[in-house]
Amino acid sequence: MFFSVVIPTYNRLPILQKCLRSLENQSCGEPVAGYEVVLVDDGSTDGTLDWLDTHRGEFPHLRTFRQDHGGPALARNFGVERAIGDTIIFIDSDLVVTETFLQSHAIGLMAGKKYGDRAFTYGRVVNTCNFDNPTAEPYKITDFSAAYFATGNVAIARRWLIEAGLFDPQFQLYGWEDLELGVRLKQLGLKLIKCPDAVGYHWHPPFDLSQIPQLIEKEIQRGRMGVVFYQKHPTFDVRMMIQMTILHRILWGILSLGGQLNERTMATFLQWLINRGKPQLALEIARIFLNWYNVQAVYAAWGEAKVKV
Repeated sequence: MFFSVVIPTYNRLPILQKCLRSLENQSCGEPVAGYEVVLVDDGSTDGTLDWLDTHRGEFPHLRTFRQDHGGPALARNFGVERAIGDTIIFIDSDLVVTETFLQSHAIGLMAGKKYGDRAFTYGRVVNTCNFDNPTAEPYKITDFSAAYFATGNVAIARRWLIEAGLFDPQFQLYGWEDLELGVRLKQLGLKLIKCPDAVGYHWHPPFDLSQIPQLIEKEIQRGRMGVVFYQKHPTFDVRMMIQMTILHRILWGILSLGGQLNERTMATFLQWLINRGKPQLALEIARIFLNWYNVQAVYAAWGEAKVKV
């Protein structure tokens, strides 16, 4: 099999450098016949393409494309359409992989051959804020994912992506474009094969209070895109995923005290945790009010959608 590793990127040059170098440092054998890395720059303004032009010799497997800023769904479609591999691997540009990453996906796909080419593999993603040595991070219970199809670390036959119709460009804001495609892939009968040996380390900076406005905006966008997801697939399972149930409204309303626990009232406590070297704990606690923003955005977008109808 020949892999095309499709990576959308937008203003992530420092960690992208580590991502690309880890992909050049692969130890592959049968059944991997070869691989390419298809990088789609989504209109970066941080000098990504200039840096790649001057370091082209470091990346013999790399093919680079550029599009106007349109979001990861369009960028992944762009990459798949230009890929030459029979099998696509999706990762994000802030993921650093181990040297057996490609080989592990290949072994997992071979193990799923009883399903023909309808099997796809989903690797393990370990979250880390260790920029200098991201692969040193241990796996944590908070890294567990029950997603059926997520683009952080997945390998799938290219033809099924084409048959499913690729990613829906309606998802222009943050969230849900990969899980929505997963619904269509499941309808085509594709089978998920867990592949924990294909490990990617998802880097993000340590949490601090300056990130909160961006995190709130992400939750609002995720809420709005969740309604787009539900309009395409109006099922109870999707309502549960996007938190559009009375249970979620009550749960996060109670936990946030109706929004009284928020970025302003909790700032001192969160900063206290950060000062004591516990930024991840501070982030998990901040998710109380972040989820409340998400639920409010879901219902606001749903109200707007019903008015339009």
